[in-house]
Amino acid sequence: MSRLIIVSNRVAPISEGGPAAGGLAVGVYDALKETGGMWFGWSGDVVSAPPDGITLEERGPVTFATIGLVRRDYDQYYRGFSNATLWPAFHYRPDLIQFDRHEFDGYCRVNRWLGQQLAPLLKPDDVIWVHDYHLIPFAQALREIGVTNRIGFFLHIPFPASQILLSVPRHRELVEALCSFDLLGFQTAPDLRAFCDYIECEANGSIVRHASKPCEISAFGKTLKAAAYPIGVYPDEIAALAKDGESGRDVRTVKATLHQRKLVMSVDRLDYSKGLVERFRAFERLIEHQPQQRNNVSFLQIAPPTRSDVDAYRDIRLQLEAESGRINGRYAELDWTPIRYIHRQYERPVLAALFRESHVGFVTPLRDGMNLVAKEYVSAQDPADPGVLVLSQFAGAARELNGALIVNPLDIDGMADALATALAMPLADRQARYREMFDSLRENNVSVWRDNFMRDLRD
Repeated sequence: MSRLIIVSNRVAPISEGGPAAGGLAVGVYDALKETGGMWFGWSGDVVSAPPDGITLEERGPVTFATIGLVRRDYDQYYRGFSNATLWPAFHYRPDLIQFDRHEFDGYCRVNRWLGQQLAPLLKPDDVIWVHDYHLIPFAQALREIGVTNRIGFFLHIPFPASQILLSVPRHRELVEALCSFDLLGFQTAPDLRAFCDYIECEANGSIVRHASKPCEISAFGKTLKAAAYPIGVYPDEIAALAKDGESGRDVRTVKATLHQRKLVMSVDRLDYSKGLVERFRAFERLIEHQPQQRNNVSFLQIAPPTRSDVDAYRDIRLQLEAESGRINGRYAELDWTPIRYIHRQYERPVLAALFRESHVGFVTPLRDGMNLVAKEYVSAQDPADPGVLVLSQFAGAARELNGALIVNPLDIDGMADALATALAMPLADRQARYREMFDSLRENNVSVWRDNFMRDLRD
């Protein structure tokens, strides 16, 4: 069987059985172990001088190939065009787009350079799977230096509607670069539809749609396939993590300080796309309009730091700190703090156990490709006494998790009402909703996502 070559912006740190590995990393690593292959990408290091070459680390049949970036490349490719231009655009925030032509040039230059580093390591029958928005021009770069291998691309974040994408200067070059891949994968049908709309309406391309297989696209003188492949998790593994962690120190501490109060819980990277400010205000509205909830429920928001050198992320951190301080100052009592806002990272077993302890999972992004936290929350629940998921309609997971209470994250009163419904939901209703969602997660786990994509790429 041909080798699988995974290419991503960062190469995930994997240790056998390691708790820090996310579902995506585990799923990809499993595929690599089955077929043998390589995981190539940035090491995460910003180096003072151009690196001499790729660092190779062998672990069984898998080779980890990493390389550092100099400061200029990091600033232009990663901090600049990827996260100051593409990230806000693809999350429907054109008001936050910052475009600099030198950063776009740097983005393309780094993709070409990464392609040049990988090419000598490739074998003729290798199959290449590229991940996410940092690497849109990667296949184009490989094609320009003569690589003819099958190359697939999966976009983990949303693909924006045409009118949003048009606000990105050089949008046509980006979409043309995507058409150098053999297969494009999107999280949801609306993301696929948005891409196809651009192809037909802005690129004068043509599309042949099929009911049960990828659509066929012709544009920019190229032909390719595209389909939606919703990413999953391993629910049974998460359930085992949660159960094993119930007696851990962090969980015992939370239970002791709750004093029998109910717990609403959220975990998100500190990012403006996650709807954190609106979420805080919805919890405030709950305890404002329902005084009986005061001192009977607490809200735990864990928001690990991310991209602290991007201005928009510093702004959202300051805003959240101000909101939580204002709400707690207004409603806190000597023995009760309404909002516990924690700006630090926790390991997955701790989070899974806290999910299991909480009565409500509050997952309300303004826009999200899938949102695996929603799936992990459901997976972690105690089947005998499960919590309730309150989920944004703008998360890709909302299309699969029919047992969740679906909300509009811009409707503060609607979210407050959903929290009240979740906190008062009878056990039988909670169990029925949980069973339906858990069964769906089992049927569509991350292995199914991986295998479906690889089948269509090799076809």
